[in-house]
Amino acid sequence: MPSPDLLFYCRPGFENDVRQEWQGRYASEGRWDGGDGWAVLRNAGHVEPAALEARNWIFARQVLPVLAQAQVGERDRLSPILDAVAAIAQPGRWSEVWLEHPDSDAGKPLSGFCKRFSPIVEKALTERGWLDPAGRGPRLHLFFPALDTVIAAEADPERASPWPLGVPRVRMPTGAPSRSTLKLAEAFMTLVPDAETLLKPGMVGVDLGAAPGGWTFQLVARGLKVFAIDNGPMKGDMALHPHVKHLREDGFRYRPKHAVDWLVCDMVEQPARVAQLIADWFTRGYTRHAVFNLKLPMKKRWPEIERCFGLLEAALEQAELRYTLTAKQLYHDREEITCYLGLTRSPQAKRRR
Repeated sequence: MPSPDLLFYCRPGFENDVRQEWQGRYASEGRWDGGDGWAVLRNAGHVEPAALEARNWIFARQVLPVLAQAQVGERDRLSPILDAVAAIAQPGRWSEVWLEHPDSDAGKPLSGFCKRFSPIVEKALTERGWLDPAGRGPRLHLFFPALDTVIAAEADPERASPWPLGVPRVRMPTGAPSRSTLKLAEAFMTLVPDAETLLKPGMVGVDLGAAPGGWTFQLVARGLKVFAIDNGPMKGDMALHPHVKHLREDGFRYRPKHAVDWLVCDMVEQPARVAQLIADWFTRGYTRHAVFNLKLPMKKRWPEIERCFGLLEAALEQAELRYTLTAKQLYHDREEITCYLGLTRSPQAKRRR
């Protein structure tokens, strides 16, 4: 059986980071193709089930085994697609089909085409008995890097991202003082297991580098009482909210008088310094959960991530703490990644990236 190709979705400009992450995890070079916002690893070799878990990847939004690739004509795009998947298709094989495109300047004009063409493809697959919406089969992805090319791939809904293009939809909330609030909202959706259980009204949180209050807003919206730490001013409702206590202090020097439930941190600083700060909060027992950003260098992003995670893990393991560590380059991130670190009672420390 031929070795599968793998299709990766990512933020435009970070295709090489996807490659470096793959090589860092699996020590294999492979042959790569792709364009802005996507990459294909040819002949990936043996693929572990964990490699197809979208939540395990930092730079990849979606990781899909490729079924086929075809050229499509302007007059007849449907027939080449049906021919391409016919060799794999079986009665009721797929539960749904998604038509997608790169999340890039070149790919966005394809959005309208995918929406218009989607019901046509669904109808054709249903007529042939290949699509069964009531079934529990995998999801068929038809990825269009261009109007004349389609890559057919398949996803296990339990492992793949549940959002088209691998991008969760987060709306800007009314009253939030900055768009940075969207990063923390997305982090709670994608990184924090059982976020609704772990974020409870009445808990206490600390926001380091809080101004103007975008991340504080997300904590307050979930009923937490927040110490907002920043020498700069808070804005809007976050400057007056009764559950917010603004302390004009240095975020790297501040420590709470009593342990808190949550720490969040989005400070523009060297990533290793932030990693050391987070490690100090955990090893000294100041918090049990944290969401924080690591601002990455323009080059050698993956080595810097490895360095920061190494610092965190060494400190946590020396303190004999059991933990979960997850990270992702979120849709609302730029030259950064967002991380969740939480203490756990699991018998073994768990690192998931």
